[in-house]
Amino acid sequence: MSVTEKFLHYVSFDTQSDPESTTAPSTEKQLVLAKELEKECKVLGFQKVMVDPHGIVYATLEATDDRLPSFGFCAHMDTATELSGKDIRPRIIENYDGSMIVLNDQYQMDCKKYPALSNCIGDDLIVTDGNTLLGGDDKAGIAIIMQAVDEMIKENLPHGKIIVAFTPDEEVGRGTENFDLEQFQVDFSYTVDGGRIDAIDYENFNAAQAKITITGNTIHPGYAKDKMINACLLAHELIEAFPKQETPAHTENREGFYHLLEMEGTCESASLAYIIRDHDFEKFTARKQFVQDVINSLNQKYGDRFQLEMQDQYYNMVQFMHGDMRSVTRAKEALAACGLDPVSIPTRGGTDGAMLTEKGCICPNFGTGSYNHHGRYEFCSINQMETMVQVLKTLMQKP
Repeated sequence: MSVTEKFLHYVSFDTQSDPESTTAPSTEKQLVLAKELEKECKVLGFQKVMVDPHGIVYATLEATDDRLPSFGFCAHMDTATELSGKDIRPRIIENYDGSMIVLNDQYQMDCKKYPALSNCIGDDLIVTDGNTLLGGDDKAGIAIIMQAVDEMIKENLPHGKIIVAFTPDEEVGRGTENFDLEQFQVDFSYTVDGGRIDAIDYENFNAAQAKITITGNTIHPGYAKDKMINACLLAHELIEAFPKQETPAHTENREGFYHLLEMEGTCESASLAYIIRDHDFEKFTARKQFVQDVINSLNQKYGDRFQLEMQDQYYNMVQFMHGDMRSVTRAKEALAACGLDPVSIPTRGGTDGAMLTEKGCICPNFGTGSYNHHGRYEFCSINQMETMVQVLKTLMQKP
């Protein structure tokens, strides 16, 4: 199978995670792909393969040349919660010419609105039918890792020990909560979970989530004067307290934001979920304090009707690397050897690698050639996925 065939196979599995679940993995359906990857790793020739009780797949390929360093590669199996990942119907567009792509009668995308397409003109693309996400985040990463190891074995290329790990629940911030580093003892480790393939990422957001519940007081509207307290209107006042320009739609590069992820409510009660992001830790701390101050102010005004639950999700990995750039340097050398001009751009998200780095396993992030993640406009470049396969093979053969 080619990397494209592997990818199309993996996206046929519905692996959406569930942020409300307390189980590990958060959804049973992720285990279906985990067991499929376990089977494939055994067929490829990995000597040690297991799916642990939490749904993490570990597979070890012993070294053919002990003079070469060992490498670990990690990707996640789950897809995002914003849009369904069930019954994905991918379509291949050969030799994309830069024109409008019609996904269906309602949804289209072009280079002007989605600039990532401009860097893929001439490539063969995989797109959705407009009804689901695609799953390139991160099944493109899984396909690239599996194809690179597949080709290393078939071409009898020398390599050190190779360990792959495929995690559930990355999209809900729980990808590494049960990760066993004893199963991932390598010299250099990487996630393959980004976008542009010329990038090796080692800076990411600091991240927190805030869940806010609001208690109102409902009564018949005919005699509600001075009695009714509408929780939805209180939610509106809360939203208005946040800075309107500090949202994902108005920020870029190193600018942080507050993102209203979801909300629901009635007159009696309302709930909102925000995510809080910033690359700078001091600004991140200040953002969390701002949320707390807003809640305190509204509670003082309305009598403790707002309840806040806020927790950190992950941190910027660079602060846990302590200046050790060896893995980044090796990655850049592999990218350059494959004809790419390496860059490192602060990523406006997070990966399992951020949490692994915090645990002591430095784990920067490669791209996958997939873009517009978490929505119906997601697409993958087949050519870029194939290039990334070569990058990983080059990386693994360097002494």
